[in-house]
Amino acid sequence: MKRLIFFALLLYAYTGMAQYKLVWSDEFNVDGAPDTKNWKPETGFTRNEELQWYQLSNAYVKKGMLIIEARKEHLPNPVYVAGSTDWRKSRPFIEYTAASIKTEGLQSWKYGRFEMRGRIPIEQGLWPAWWTLGEAGQWPSNGEIDIMEYYRGKLLANIACGTATAYKAEWYSTKTPVNAAWASEFHTWRMDWDENAIALFVDDSLLNKVELSKLQNKDGTGINPFRQSHYMLLNLALGGMNGGDPAHTTFPRRFEIDYVRVYQKK
Repeated sequence: MKRLIFFALLLYAYTGMAQYKLVWSDEFNVDGAPDTKNWKPETGFTRNEELQWYQLSNAYVKKGMLIIEARKEHLPNPVYVAGSTDWRKSRPFIEYTAASIKTEGLQSWKYGRFEMRGRIPIEQGLWPAWWTLGEAGQWPSNGEIDIMEYYRGKLLANIACGTATAYKAEWYSTKTPVNAAWASEFHTWRMDWDENAIALFVDDSLLNKVELSKLQNKDGTGINPFRQSHYMLLNLALGGMNGGDPAHTTFPRRFEIDYVRVYQKK
């Protein structure tokens, strides 16, 4: 019986992938900085009032893995302005550093099977993510897909489109509790995205699926942000609006990525 189950699973995997061809991947096989043909860094305090200062030196390839590392550091904030009400400029010091890298302007795709194998840190205050944004439009009307996102004890799979209010998203989300034993292992996240729907998986288990017919922006434009090319981002954030308080977490902490691959139908 076990042998029959094994061959049934093998046949399913083969037939499922037979319709796809690999169109892009980063296997992270060359030590050093991330490949500049594929990735560009974000720098500074970027979004969501998060605690970390993004810098490229916190992302590096070593022994076949991309490492995105969060560190506790005490550094002067180079954009500090005394009395500023801008959260990016009002902090005199940087207390944490991390990295965010993206394929914007370098690599983008419309539809396909996206796959990432990695191991995420889940200690208090950490907020790792693998996600996409549409090339055209103001957020969230450009569309956001969180293929992997984690914070406050839960793994999230999210899809967001625009509403009639600027900067206010309509979210389609699921949350799955995970524990330290689960997070100690590598897992494979996947998105299957075509002209009909977006489906998000972890280890071949479906987390969220939304029909594209539901994802048209609700602003009267008739634009569906998931009928355009998206670029991807990999990052490790801390704190901010969702991440929680990292004060009792020891550092450094690492988000490890074995590979990222994009397939499209033949």
